[in-house]
Amino acid sequence: MMMTSLTLILSRRQRLSAFRSADEKLAVWLLAGLALLMLIFIAAPLLSMFSMSTQARNGAYVGLANWSALLAEPRLRVAAGNSIALGLATLLIVLPLALAFAFALTRTRMAGRKVFRLIALAPMLAPSLMPAISLVYLFGNQGLLKTWMAGATIYGPIGIVLGEVFYTFPHALLILTAALSVSDSRLYEAAETLGASKFRRFITVTLPNARYGLVSAAMVVFTLVVTDFGIPKVIGGQMNVLSLEAYKQVIGQQNFSKGAVIGVLLLLPAVLSFMVERWLSRHRSGQMSGRSVVYQPRHNQMRDGILALLCVLVSVFLLALLGVGCVAAFIKMWPYDMSFTWSHFDFDQLDGGGWQAFQNSMRMAMLVSIFGTAAIFVSAYLVEKLPVPGSIVATIRSLALLPMAVPGLVLGLGYVLFFNAPGNPLHFLYGTMSLMVLATIAHFYTTAHLSLSTALRQLDGEIEAVARSLQRPWWCTFLRVSLPMSLPAVFDVARYLFISSMTTVSCVIFLYTPDTVLAALAILNMDDAGDTAAAAAMATLIVISSLLITLLMNGAGWWLSHKGQAWRSLSQLRQ
Repeated sequence: MMMTSLTLILSRRQRLSAFRSADEKLAVWLLAGLALLMLIFIAAPLLSMFSMSTQARNGAYVGLANWSALLAEPRLRVAAGNSIALGLATLLIVLPLALAFAFALTRTRMAGRKVFRLIALAPMLAPSLMPAISLVYLFGNQGLLKTWMAGATIYGPIGIVLGEVFYTFPHALLILTAALSVSDSRLYEAAETLGASKFRRFITVTLPNARYGLVSAAMVVFTLVVTDFGIPKVIGGQMNVLSLEAYKQVIGQQNFSKGAVIGVLLLLPAVLSFMVERWLSRHRSGQMSGRSVVYQPRHNQMRDGILALLCVLVSVFLLALLGVGCVAAFIKMWPYDMSFTWSHFDFDQLDGGGWQAFQNSMRMAMLVSIFGTAAIFVSAYLVEKLPVPGSIVATIRSLALLPMAVPGLVLGLGYVLFFNAPGNPLHFLYGTMSLMVLATIAHFYTTAHLSLSTALRQLDGEIEAVARSLQRPWWCTFLRVSLPMSLPAVFDVARYLFISSMTTVSCVIFLYTPDTVLAALAILNMDDAGDTAAAAAMATLIVISSLLITLLMNGAGWWLSHKGQAWRSLSQLRQ
């Protein structure tokens, strides 16, 4: 009897071990496949760009000759100086405004904070070309407010900086809002007890606590400006910058070697930002402990009134650049004939791609949102929740963070050099919508991966352990437990990928064909052809579609969240 029981126990353990082995082996193979795809679609294009920067136009290896020749050109030095100057000028405007705006949202009792926050984040729904078009309508040669320029021109550094302020402000605000949202009120009580004035408390307590957010926001803003392509292209006038120079070398002169060198130069500020961010994350210490008391702002009529005025002024600026472009789409001939018309939406009669461009954008955004979210969530789950080999996990995590340090223009250039190579077996992807979808997923991979990994880490790790003990495959736990519990984060990532796909320009500027032109690229083409009103109409469609999808996904996430809460409450009552 004892031998029979022992045999049954051993047999059960063997079956369980075999089950675990097959189950985990599938997870390892799946994760290895995902790692291979990341190597192909993230790392390989960048390696191709580095390799091309050391080759002549005929493919011969020339070492650093391209670098020395290009750096000796006054044109490139001027472009680099202009990019740095524009980045610093935008930074000096955006960082103080975003800090004050974030302070008003998190450290005051100001009325309307939620409304101001929505307005401040609205620019993320629009392509970067839209503020440039609005500035043309306001201050251009035929602008409604051109007399405000006092003889200066909007086509050049003034227009670029104003457009970049609109483009980068929400990114800085998100970082600084997170930095200021949590603070220990005991620090402020101690400073007040020691007789520190409000200004001194701000200097000695608030700013030091937010220093990591300030540095991160500054690096993000500077990198976005230096690598941005759309705004300088539309309103830059004769001012040359590095991103435009890369575009001219690749598209205009078909000089991929010089384009690769400029691409590597554009990679430097992003890599520097990434290294600084990593260094800050290692040296950051938590501000809140178990004994901390969350800071609650007090009523201060003067402070709240001044910051409310600032928020109103910033909101007016953002809404003006967002609204003028939308309104101009329905104006017959700005500013001479302000009557209403639908004629600017007749895209098929204009150069740029027609309605097919908008349909392509919607299709690509849907594909990126669905397949990108699914692939990123599966890879994050396998990395965070299953006992897979550490070498594969390290590879996945490193490759997942790499796109954070790669501007879209640089990644797109790498795709051209890698997938357009004649000997590449994946050459058949070049010029297809599939490659544009893959490039867009790769471009925005890091933010999505970090969001989903954070959500999965908040789930109890014992769930998978219990499932394995009950001989349940990991995909069953994934579909029935982890996915439903992570739905809010999944919807956030899907919404982020959709909006980013609708508004991106730099990532796909080198990859599209006449059959796969996108709405954001059609804006660029129509503006080049002089059809500014039609370009504004296409930008308006992007804003409206992004807003509708955002509202739809927010509603779906809210409904599923409340449905899940009701289901859990009902289950508890039944128990």
